[in-house]
Amino acid sequence: MIFLKKPKTIKRHCPYCNKHTEHKVSIAKKRSKGSTHPLSAGSKKRTRQRGLWRGLGNLGKYSKPPKPKMVGKKLGKKTDFRYTCKDCGKTHMQSSGIRAKKVELV
Repeated sequence: MIFLKKPKTIKRHCPYCNKHTEHKVSIAKKRSKGSTHPLSAGSKKRTRQRGLWRGLGNLGKYSKPPKPKMVGKKLGKKTDFRYTCKDCGKTHMQSSGIRAKKVELV
């Protein structure tokens, strides 16, 4: 179980200014799958439709857990930090998050 504490401001490279500047750190709000692309019916509808004309349906993807005992949720979620440059005001993301149970900006 990892608890992550991060400062509210940090000095890092801004890809827009192309220099090291002070950045404001914020955590991105978690959004549901449907809210990320609200106008798209998405792959869920497509997978349900796939194979219906041959009587296969969605191959049971929505009714059974994965094969090798990977049932249940992971305890921590990956961090999603956004860094806003204080010089140009543009925001960029971290390249890859780390798994943490609780994230706190100090």
